[in-house]
Amino acid sequence: MENWNDLKLVLAIHRAGTLSGGATALNVNHSTAFRRLNTLEERVGTRLFERLPGGAYAPTPEGERFSATAERIEAETAALDRDVTGRDTRLTGSLRVTSSETLAYAVLTTELARFREMHPGIVVEMVIDNRVLSLSRREADVALRVTRPKEPDLFGRKLADIAWTLYAAPALLERDGPVKALERDFISWGAEVTGIAAADWIGEHVPAARVVYRASSLVNQLTAARHGMGLVLLPCYLGDSEPALVRAWTKPIPELTRELWIVTHADLRKTARVRAFFDVVGDGLAAKQVLFAGVPAKSKASRRVKPR
Repeated sequence: MENWNDLKLVLAIHRAGTLSGGATALNVNHSTAFRRLNTLEERVGTRLFERLPGGAYAPTPEGERFSATAERIEAETAALDRDVTGRDTRLTGSLRVTSSETLAYAVLTTELARFREMHPGIVVEMVIDNRVLSLSRREADVALRVTRPKEPDLFGRKLADIAWTLYAAPALLERDGPVKALERDFISWGAEVTGIAAADWIGEHVPAARVVYRASSLVNQLTAARHGMGLVLLPCYLGDSEPALVRAWTKPIPELTRELWIVTHADLRKTARVRAFFDVVGDGLAAKQVLFAGVPAKSKASRRVKPR
């Protein structure tokens, strides 16, 4: 195999299960990926993927072998990269950070601005993605996650507990009264969404007929609630920071509490850029534990409805 990019293409298609998904992962257009795959299959004299209905691509036995080889090369290359980067003592260069949309929208950017003031030689590349990106494959150098890291090669630090509760526009509560039962208009995720605790909670407690608006973006859900479309379930750091919303339930919902962690690969933990980010941004977010935990601020307490 003369071209590592060919192996990366096979691996990307294998992981995505579609040609378009593999092309997106490699940041190339569909026609380029199609042409490169066909050229590769002609060169090696065998088909690497079966083309299935609906655009799915299933690897043949040869495709599986190509993917396994590509994965080994990727892992060794990433390990070498982490080893070299891990010895870097300079407070210059780029740092790739991943975070959820809501965290970046509500509190993280303030800390990033402070980090920029303290370390102007470091360029932060922010990846807003609700998926868990791979730190082993260097999809990011640092991740802010709402789950405790389980992989043995990751290093992390818990920053706070994140509480969730119900919010609404004040006019909605004035019109309909305090929320004692959940037979109210609700804003939620798409019906197909699974694996998100808040979405599952709404699915279990709110009649489907009362969900009047659905959006894959929690920030968009907040915006819809601001315009009075219905009740919305939000992390307290997001809802309490929004002047146009008040709590519909004064207390957080205990079963929805999650942990906020700052995580990196163990090979990178001593890199100067990573250490600086942990110290500045990590400490800055940890200092907001009261906000994350949903302890009401006095300035908004008077606007709360009666406790449930």
